[in-house]
Formats: sequence, structure tokens, C-alpha cells
Amino acid sequence: MSLDPVSAKCPPNILVLMADQMTPHALSAYGGAVAKTPHIDRLAREGVVFENAYTNSPLCAPARYALMSGQLPSATGGFDNAAEFPAETPTFAHYLRAAGYLTILSGKMHFCGADQLHGFEERLTTDIYPADFGWTPDWTRPGDRLDWYHTMDSVTQAGPCVRTNQLDFDEEVVFTARQRLFDLARGSDRRPFCMVVSLTHPHDPFTIPEPWWSRHSEAEVDRPRTPAAAAPADPHSARVRHVIGLDRQPVTDEQTQAARRAYYGACAFVDDGFGQVLAALRDTGLNRNTVIVVIADHGEMLGERGLWYKMSFFDPACRIPMIIHAPDRFQPRRVAASVSLVDILPTFADLARAAPDYAAPIAGHSLTPHLLGEAGPDGVVGEYLGEAAIAPIVMLRQGTWKFVHCPADPDQLYDLHSDPEELNNLAGDPAHAAVLANFNGQVAARWDLPALHQTVLASQARRHLVNGALFKGQHKSWDHQPVRDASRLYMRNTIKLDDLEARARFPRVPAG
Repeated sequence: MSLDPVSAKCPPNILVLMADQMTPHALSAYGGAVAKTPHIDRLAREGVVFENAYTNSPLCAPARYALMSGQLPSATGGFDNAAEFPAETPTFAHYLRAAGYLTILSGKMHFCGADQLHGFEERLTTDIYPADFGWTPDWTRPGDRLDWYHTMDSVTQAGPCVRTNQLDFDEEVVFTARQRLFDLARGSDRRPFCMVVSLTHPHDPFTIPEPWWSRHSEAEVDRPRTPAAAAPADPHSARVRHVIGLDRQPVTDEQTQAARRAYYGACAFVDDGFGQVLAALRDTGLNRNTVIVVIADHGEMLGERGLWYKMSFFDPACRIPMIIHAPDRFQPRRVAASVSLVDILPTFADLARAAPDYAAPIAGHSLTPHLLGEAGPDGVVGEYLGEAAIAPIVMLRQGTWKFVHCPADPDQLYDLHSDPEELNNLAGDPAHAAVLANFNGQVAARWDLPALHQTVLASQARRHLVNGALFKGQHKSWDHQPVRDASRLYMRNTIKLDDLEARARFPRVPAG
């Protein structure tokens, strides 16, 4: 770690500020007119804004596995929110650590399985979600509603609150991240660091306390651009409605608006948390050589098309904010090319000048050309293999086109330039038969979908058996348990009092 300005000999620190389920449509940097997020807005004004950034899977764990590994879910086996992330999978934390970085995680990453670090040298908090296989879907029983599925309570009960477990979690995440930044500044470890600060807001349930509930008045809250009545029906959306319980709990206009108001309030809460971390970065002087990355794992439908949550390749669910802020390195600009989470790992490798010999194939491409204002990669590959699917669903985003294919459903083809709300499916239009044939050819060349289907089913069967067995008798948790050595905290007799106080004070008082 160095406090010196940018230099060719000084790899930058990397600070990742990550939100959960934050759709870019909510942010003013992406044209949103409601959410008040001044810290994100400033980073966008001074940074590089990727206007068409996407998740590679619109579900928490698979999206985060893609971010960490630079690989698609089908390559790692990270199919859903209870799929194990194999410990042998190289991640950006492994590559950066091998290049001499201190790697730190504070907050959510939804790792399932016994490995809860995946290359992070330090993990400051536990995760908010379980690490076991309990949330494994079952494609063989598509009509069943499993007890861990979403319900619409998050929407029908939306409104202000005093406290939630998500508030407990995110406040701990911000506190531990700030404290670790101060410790880095006061300490003797001069390695560059990569710190991920990952909040669980604005993920549902849609409830937020004051002052964030009142940050946006009822009159300020916009309505969905595409109400349910205006959206053409499609089979996957019908399955999503079943999975989230929308057919059991219809939502009123008033409940929709309350949920959207709480969501915007949660975005402001996230922004305030990011602001606290950024203030610590500035106060320690570490900002002078730190690349800041703002990102989310996936989006949120937020009532668009009458849908909620994620699990869909419609833009509100699968587009994400992506902002890279390093004004001493990269001039502020906006990038129109389509990019995705798998591009982050090779980008970090470039920033760290690690030039790794990748130990596993990388699906993404470095965003460095875009950061420098040059021509760069343009195209996104997506996969959805979680609940509400009954067969693999894949997506290709190229140029103005988005193509969604599932062997169980009719194809979907949208021209996002002329149809940004994805209301006009061109897959059945003879005038676009050549475009459709090209995309179907790409799908056939890229995936063996019948084989992938069988692989997913086999994984689900194994995990259902293992999870059921492990809950018989005494259960041993995989959840990460942060360890604090109390003998090294605050005032202890192992260190002279004057020395301890001098070390803990920042900035140091010059001797003499």
C-alpha cells in the first residue's frame, strides 16, 4: 500500500462498493429522477460510467460467482443460490493476492459451501445468507412452491420500519470496512489492497426507517413505466409470478408505490453507507491511489411489467450500475458498449499489472480500453439456471439486440434501440429471420443445452440429498465465523500505554 500519487511503480488500491439488487434505472447517473444518491452521483460525474452493464445471471449467488471468477455459471457449477462455489475456482482475490495484494471482504458475497474466503485474506463479517444447500431449486417439481421461495409480503407490507436484519447487517459492514481502512492507514502493512464492501440493500423486503423513508416524498415516487397490462405475456414471466407468489397475493397500486418509495429510500441508505466508507478513505489519505468501483450483482423489476425481484432477462432485472472512478488515471466518460460482471476480473488484473497466466478460461475481457477512451469489448453472455426455470435460459446482448433462448419457451428478440421497454418481440417477424437464425446459431455453437440441463438436474439431486442428510442429527454450519483477537484490541498490558496511544492516533504526532 502506498499513499503516494499515481505512479508507474505503484499498483493502485481497489475499493469495490457493491449493492444488492440495485437497478440502474433508480440512479440519476442512469437517468433516474427519484433516488437521492449524491455520493454515487459524484463518482459518476468524475468517473467512467458504463451505460449498458449487465449481470451474467439475474440471481445473487451465480452473479457473484461470475464477478469473482470471470466465468459463467455453467463453467463453475454456480447454478443458483444454493450451488457450491468450488474452492479450486480461481477468483480475482486469488490473482490479486498472488500479485502481492491484501484482499479484504466486508459484507455479502453469498458463497455456498465450506470455503467462505475464495482468495480473500480477510473476511470481516459473516454473510447475511446461509452457506448451505437449503435453497436448492427442484426443476422436477415446477408446480411446487418451496418454503424458501419469495412471497409478496415484501411488497404488500412495504413501508417504514424501525429495524430489520438487513439494517443490522449493513451497518456492521460499513463499520468494519471503515475501521479496517483506519487500521491500514495506522499499520505497517504497505501492500496495495483490494477491499470489497458489499451491502445487502436495496434488496427486498421493501422497508426502510427514517430518515430514509422520508428522503423521498410520496409525490416524488414515479410509477412503473410498463404496467402489467401493457406487457405481452411470456411463459417465463408466468413462472416467475408463480415462484414469487404474485398469483396468490395481488398487489395494489398503493402497495406498489409504497414498495418503490422504500426501495428508493434503501438506495439512499446505500449511498450514505458508501459515503461513510469514502470519507474514511479520504481521511486516511488512501484515496490518492485508489480505484473505486461501484457495482451491483443484478437489478430489480420493481413492479415493471407487473413483476418483482429478479430471475429475468428483462433489463430492469439484469442491467446493473457499473462506475469506475479513478480521475487521475481515467478521464470521465460514458461508455455505451455492453459489458458485464465477468469483465471485472481481467480489468482488475490490468489495474494491478498482474498479467496473470489464467489458470481457468476467462469469459470476460478487460475494460481497460474503454477506461482509456479506446474501442473495447461489446457484448454480454447471460445464463439463468435457478428457480422459475424449467430448462436453461440463455441471453446474448450484442449491439442493439437482445436475444433470449430457452428450449422450453418461444425465443425472444428485442431491438433495444427502438424498443427499450422490450415490448415488441421480433422473433416471429419474418423481416428479422436472418438475425434470429444468427443468434440461434451462436447459441448452438456456445452451449450444449440438453447436456447442461442434465447437469443442473444432477446437481440439484445431489444437493437435496446432501442437505437433508446434514440436517439429521448434529448440524455443523459452513457459515463464516469472523474471529477477533481481543488480546490485540484497544488497551492491553502487552503494549506500553504511550506506545499504544501513539500507534492508534492518526495521523501520527511527529516525535520530538
